This record gives sequence, C-alpha cells and structure tokens, in this order.
Amino acid sequence: MKYKLFLLTAIASVLPLSASIAQTPTTTQATPTINYSQGKYKTAAPDWSKITWDTLPPVQQPGFLTIPKNLISVFGYDPSRSWTAGQKVDSVVMLGDADDAFKMSALSLKSISTVALPTTATTTKPTLKDFGLIQWQTPKTLVKAMPELSNLSLSEVPPLADLFSKNGGGGTISQAISSNPQAADLTLDKIDLSKYSLNSIPGLTKTQLGKFESWQQAYVNQIPKLSQVPFDKMPQPIRSGIDVVGIASVVLGTAEKGDAKAGNNYFVSGSVVRGDRTLTVACPPGIECSYLEMSDFVGSEGSLYGKRWASGSSQQVKGGYGILAAVNGGKEPTGRLVYGSGFKVALTGVNESFGTADFGLFFRICARPPFQQKTCTPYFIGPVPWLPVSENDLVIVGTGR
Repeated sequence: MKYKLFLLTAIASVLPLSASIAQTPTTTQATPTINYSQGKYKTAAPDWSKITWDTLPPVQQPGFLTIPKNLISVFGYDPSRSWTAGQKVDSVVMLGDADDAFKMSALSLKSISTVALPTTATTTKPTLKDFGLIQWQTPKTLVKAMPELSNLSLSEVPPLADLFSKNGGGGTISQAISSNPQAADLTLDKIDLSKYSLNSIPGLTKTQLGKFESWQQAYVNQIPKLSQVPFDKMPQPIRSGIDVVGIASVVLGTAEKGDAKAGNNYFVSGSVVRGDRTLTVACPPGIECSYLEMSDFVGSEGSLYGKRWASGSSQQVKGGYGILAAVNGGKEPTGRLVYGSGFKVALTGVNESFGTADFGLFFRICARPPFQQKTCTPYFIGPVPWLPVSENDLVIVGTGR
C-alpha cells in the first residue's frame, strides 16, 4: 500500500509533497491473545488485559504532518510530527489524538502507576525530564494546573526556585510570579530537569494530565509508565468488539473487481465519519477489490451473511472531518471501527491459497480547538500489523463505533 503524505498549509488547501514509502519487516513480537469461541467456531481474540501501547507492533510506513502557524494558534498547541517506518506507536500518537477513545487526560502519574503492567526493563526512577509535558510548562501554567502551589514558598518547590534564582524573585510562588512576570512565563526546559524527581513539585503526581497546558501534544511515551497501561484499564476502557462476530467464509484476492450490483449494504468496511462511526462503502465497479466474505451463525437470515470486508490495499475511502480532513488527500484505507475510535482496523491483504486474511491498525491525528468541534485527519498512520484470520475462524466485527 502506498499513501500520499501532505503538508497542511492553510485551512482550505493542502499541498502534496513527495515522500518515500518503505516497507519494514513485520515485528516478531506476538500480540497477546485469548481463545474465544462461539459454538464450533473459534479465533484468537486480543487479550486487552495484556495489550498496551508498548506491546503494539511498530508502524510500517513513514509519514508526517506539518501545521501552519495560523492553525497552531487556533488549536492551542502544535500537533505537527513526523515518523519513520519501524517506529513504535507510543512515540507517534499524542494524548490529544485518542483522548475521546481512552480519556487518558483523566489519568495522573499516580493512577497510572497503580494499573501499569510491570516491566522487565531495568529502569531508574523517572525525573521531571521523563515527564515530557513539563518541559513547556511555566510557573504560571503550573499554578493554573495546581492552584495549591501558589501559597508554597519557592524553597518548597526546588525546580521553580532554580528557575527564579536565575531570573530574580522570592517569597511564595504567587509573590514570585507577581514580582517577576517575565520569569513567570519562562518554560521549565530552561533548567536541568534531570536533576529533579517527580516529587520535587508537590502534588505533581496526583494532578490529572488534562490539567496541564498543551497536554494534548505530549506523546504517549513521554508520560512515565503510560505505555504499560493495558487498554482495558484506561479511564475509558477499550471495547472488546465481540458484541458483533461473524464467520470468515472465504477470502478472494486481487483478481476480484467491484460489482455495481453489490452496493454499500453488502459491505461492513468503509469510511469513518463525524460521530466516529463506520459508514459502509462498496468497492467501485470494475476496480480491484479483494475481500473477505463472511457468513452468520444463524445462516442466510443473519445480518452478516454474505457481507464483505474489503481490503484497504485495494480501496481508499473518504476519511476525517473538520479542518484536518484534507490531510492525506482526504483518504484512508477502507476498514472498520471494531474496538472504538482509538484506531481503525483494515484488511491489508488476503492469501487465497492459504485461506488467510491479514489485518492492520491505522491511527489518526485529532485536535479539538477551543469552542469548536473536534477535527481529525483520516486514519492514515500505519499499518500496525494485527491479528490474522483464517477461513472458518471467527471475525471480530464490533459495532462500527
């Protein structure tokens, strides 16, 4: 699959830029699964109690998004970024991208530590430098996030004492901010944050991430231990998708073409539209359309009987909404919201000889400008290799929301 990558230069226009697309080998790290069955049919379903941002396979294709300065002021932060093939998902996804899906903004460092899975990696205690969103906080924004700081003396908050000592100021933090407004607007990256523990700012570990200025632009891996939180332990847990399950009947390869008689209602795959729901889209007549055809437990009377899941390698559909919808030419691989809006599941390839279908996850970039509706790019960050399905296995379809 090849995707054109775009530079967003204005609200109403995008300029195409060339970008090399490189395939990387699929990761050997196995996605944790559990055995799931209905009657005589079974599948390896994702074990969301063990799947975290850290355990997701890496992104397979490079890309970038650059936001012009006039839009950064509209968003209130800069969602621009670039990524390479083979890069881990937690270093590509920002908190603001998936907050509606998982409500990560409601977490605090303390609550994260209570649900994060243990890691075998040898780690030292995190410092303020490891808490990425601290680097762009100022004394003013910290007091806004944690009002209880204002009455503390500077000596009780060593990092702020360090910042003000270089720029003048004393007494309580509120007094220092009043007497030296210029220093009060300095970002904390002006001091050596690696010298200070997370506890050097009283109350920091108990403060919700969403209280901090521009929390949306912190990458998942910039929040200590967040990458080790299972998706079923998020403030808004992931949906299992097993509320709607079909049976993989047959996979058909690239020799297949779209059929005018097979309209949208023949498909379970399609676009994600505003409201974060899947709108099914048929393959255009005469155009390549490999797909997985399903059957239903109750036979021909079932709602999934004969339904097709088209390949995102064959079909690109309209995606995204709002200002960011123009990114990637406004296109995303056809697919489905199986587990909620955190990512889209796309069929990435079929093998008729072996009767197997490969899937991938695609992510997107979202922003919610103040007093405006959320805007999202199409799901174009990916693919992240996902669980394959064989003929006569169950297919987890989900509600499409």
